[in-house]
Amino acid sequence: MGDRGGGCCPPMDLFRSEAMQLVQLIIPMESAHLTVSYLGDLGLIQFKDVCTLVFLLVRHFFMLCLLMDAQLLSKSLNSDKSPFQRTYAAQIKRCGEMARKLRFFKEQMLKAGFSPSAKSLGETNIGFDDLEVKLGELEAELVEMNANGDKLQRGYNELLEYKLVLQKAGEFFTSAQRSATAQQREMESQQMGDQTLETPLLREQETATDLSKQVKLGFITGLVPREKSMAFERILFRATRGNVFLKQVPAEEPITDPVSGEKMEKNVFVVFYSGERAKNKILKICEAFGANRYPFAEDLGKQALMITEDTPGCPVSGRISELKTTIDAGLLQRDNLLRTIGDQFEQWNLKVKKEKSIYHTLNMLSLDVTKKCLVAEGWSPVFATKQIQEALQRAAFDSNSQVGAIFQVLHTRESPPTYFRTNKFTAAFQEIVDAYGVAKYQEANPGVYTIVTFPFLFAVMFGDWGHGICLLLATLYFIVREKKLSSQKLGDITEMTFGGRYVIMMMSLFSIYTGLVYNEFFSVPFELFGRSAYACRDLSCRDATTVGLIKVRDTYPFGVDPAWHGSRSELPFLNSLKMKMSILLGVAQMNLGIILSYFNAIFFRNSLNVWFQFIPQMIFLNSLFGYLSFLIIVKWCTGSQADLYHILIYMFLSPTDELGENQLFPGQKITQQVLLLLALVSVPWMLLPKPFLLKRQHENRHQGQSYAPLESTDETLLSVANHDSHGHDHEEFEFSEVFVHQLIHTIEFVLGAVSNTASYLRLWALSLAHSELSVVFYEKVLLLAWGYNNIIILIVGIIVFIFATVGVLLIMETLSAFLHALRLHWVEFQNKFYEGDGYKFYPFSFALLDDEDD
Repeated sequence: MGDRGGGCCPPMDLFRSEAMQLVQLIIPMESAHLTVSYLGDLGLIQFKDVCTLVFLLVRHFFMLCLLMDAQLLSKSLNSDKSPFQRTYAAQIKRCGEMARKLRFFKEQMLKAGFSPSAKSLGETNIGFDDLEVKLGELEAELVEMNANGDKLQRGYNELLEYKLVLQKAGEFFTSAQRSATAQQREMESQQMGDQTLETPLLREQETATDLSKQVKLGFITGLVPREKSMAFERILFRATRGNVFLKQVPAEEPITDPVSGEKMEKNVFVVFYSGERAKNKILKICEAFGANRYPFAEDLGKQALMITEDTPGCPVSGRISELKTTIDAGLLQRDNLLRTIGDQFEQWNLKVKKEKSIYHTLNMLSLDVTKKCLVAEGWSPVFATKQIQEALQRAAFDSNSQVGAIFQVLHTRESPPTYFRTNKFTAAFQEIVDAYGVAKYQEANPGVYTIVTFPFLFAVMFGDWGHGICLLLATLYFIVREKKLSSQKLGDITEMTFGGRYVIMMMSLFSIYTGLVYNEFFSVPFELFGRSAYACRDLSCRDATTVGLIKVRDTYPFGVDPAWHGSRSELPFLNSLKMKMSILLGVAQMNLGIILSYFNAIFFRNSLNVWFQFIPQMIFLNSLFGYLSFLIIVKWCTGSQADLYHILIYMFLSPTDELGENQLFPGQKITQQVLLLLALVSVPWMLLPKPFLLKRQHENRHQGQSYAPLESTDETLLSVANHDSHGHDHEEFEFSEVFVHQLIHTIEFVLGAVSNTASYLRLWALSLAHSELSVVFYEKVLLLAWGYNNIIILIVGIIVFIFATVGVLLIMETLSAFLHALRLHWVEFQNKFYEGDGYKFYPFSFALLDDEDD
């Protein structure tokens, strides 16, 4: 890796992942908790689950030693413990219970309308056991408050419903009494006017009959949800065969239901019935429909006393006011308790998360034979050795341990994890690469080149410095407010955009550059770097070809001359320019990928890949498409009218024919024949030698291995562990598989060289589409609205132009160009050298704790 700078941390190196080492820590039990805590603060070691590893090692060791005692084998197999049988399972369970209580507190605080305070996030001094007791007491107190509050609130809601029933049903009974009194007076007055000799006899007979047939009617009052009222009435009628009388009155405002606590619209009902059987049916129907029933006095005097609010000692109104006062006092006390919890919530939450992660890590460690030490294994960067040793010493000193922890480096054939130290600028570019696949340990990282090539290829397709400025302004908003926005919870799309803010910033800067090259500002050209080199020969030159333009000055110093825009030959000229430029960029990037495969082969000391992969691939690609790129540059420099399509096609079909007017330089015919021959030779060069040489290397490596000296016990166990953890048996060699793999690789590269080069033409296609869409929106919307000389049409045109530009060009086109640039990097560039079969380095770090408990 070379020498590094001084300081606590060496400078960032993205080209190769950090050198890693497998370390073993032997930690005394009394300092284990503090040691793991300090290592979590450091965040530079990834622990391995040693308990599982030890079980695998012991199992395979005793399978090799079949003559050992069966009882010993059985005893050793007990080391495979489930998560609930491990040493610190009880502590993890306690942490989980404390986390549940904290989640309960947070839910209650959010329900009360305020969030936990984040004003002081320092480490709390309270101990783990004391915190557990305190959380238990607070939970019990809060649960009791909630239970009492719910009980009081339910009683309060019931009283409000009861009061409504008394009012509505009382109105019904009062109106019924008035109606009955009026009818009785009317009948008496009629009877007084129509008296005859037979009237007393008839009256006595009717009275006797009424008394014998008199029936006692009962009634039930309550409230039923309005949405169920029709069905309620229908079921009552059917169940009692019409022998009930139902009166319903809708409540004016929604009522809080005492059972569910939700506001809903209800109807007050009174059901008159006759007989106990009908009463039982009505009660069951009320229960089925969720109708709340309330008692109602039959005596009208008692009804009036209960309804009237001004009456001293009123049982309903008085209890409602008392309950309201009690509930308000309880809510105030509950809010004070929740605010007290909220002031310390973040510290307690962080403490519990840390403790849970510490005990989870301690469970990954194995207990030694004496049960006085814990043995840990894990991966760490080489540069972190001194920092880890200092953390171990500090933990031993702070825990008053008589014995310090032992740190030693293990030798292993297992592939280490991949660790790139990134910052907030490079992290997003590295994520683009990792989305394709994590780099193999210390292979060349395409993320270094992606920082430049990705935004540049995007800008080739998005070349407009007006659109680039709009993107830059939007990105600067995220960059200026990144401290505030990073602490907030954003939406999915906003969070994704915020995470890639520096990628978008680079994309916008390169878009401004390519826009200046294309000389397009919302499709409008400007003479920014001087006057145009061309002038019109006559007034009709804008509708003619370039013959109508004559060169009157020196060549435009930078980018496309503004005189090309709007001329009839603009599209053929820009098509030719962008298409050839796309091929040049594509061949250059593919050559870079093949060159990086050379550096990988040199780094991993794989000479076969240098001689039988890098060299033939470079020859094949550049014999065909490198030569095409050379012809493009020669044609630009000489101004020749040669047809490059014709040259390339007949280079294969008729390599011996004369070139005629398509000849660009002397000796071109011989050069093409030599390059074609080299391209044909490079194909079997890639295919045949490598499988046979690999077979020979394998045979030489294992010649006489049957009588090799026995490995030590540690080496045997380590070899078995590596085989089990990765599942690769490096001793097997199948020539047919290797040959087929090489055949596939060769065919893929040969065909891919053609298809990948053609794939880079998307740079030309999308650039052309973006430019033409800009022209359409500018000419057919903005200029068209301007031509009407109407302020309203102009305003509407400007609004449509803005929305079309933002929606189509700044959002959809940005996403389209981004995806195409992503494909060019993943497929056309990275497949030349990048394996991407590694795995990430996930250190044990408190800084990486998630917002939610695992």
